[in-house]
Amino acid sequence: MRDRTENQMTLILIRHGKTRANEEQRYLGQEDEPLSAMGRDELCQRKKRKTYPQVDCVFTSPMKRCRQTAGLLYPELSAEVIEQWREIDFGLFSGKNHQELQDNHDYLSWLDSNGTLPFPKGESREEFLVRCEAGFEEMIRRVEQIGIEKKTALTRIGLVVHGGVIMALLSRFGGGDFFDYQIKNGEYYSVQLKKRGKRMRFEELVKG
Repeated sequence: MRDRTENQMTLILIRHGKTRANEEQRYLGQEDEPLSAMGRDELCQRKKRKTYPQVDCVFTSPMKRCRQTAGLLYPELSAEVIEQWREIDFGLFSGKNHQELQDNHDYLSWLDSNGTLPFPKGESREEFLVRCEAGFEEMIRRVEQIGIEKKTALTRIGLVVHGGVIMALLSRFGGGDFFDYQIKNGEYYSVQLKKRGKRMRFEELVKG
């Protein structure tokens, strides 16, 4: 018999548009940089092609590039900010690109570890994963509260966040490796959230 406590919703996880640092392939992290002119234009062009699915509500990182992306893609919705979804802190690597770091011993050690070592004076991957998961649980609580206030179930939820946050959430709730879910600026994943009691899992992953 089907468990009546099971709920299902569609999540649209969108990576923010490009910033100048993205164009220069720099580790941006928690630097609060806005969208670049190119980033805005690419998002608008994708929106004109009706690339992005409609959603009932939008949640976003507190950082400018994510809030601006949410405003461009879903101007009719007021985005809810999840503080825990700031991008990972790259520490001493912030603002630099591969060419500038290629002789840095700490950077080479980090590459050799397949990105598992903590960033010097920054975050570890485990700290970041725990933070992103806490943010997801906060989002679920807010979705349920908004549904109660509006007296309707919210079944399509937009998340406008960072590439690292997307990788953290998909690897945590969908399985696989952190780097399996790398995605370009402006692209998204659509997943079905299956919730049975306190257990949550992502299924039916589609890249857009």
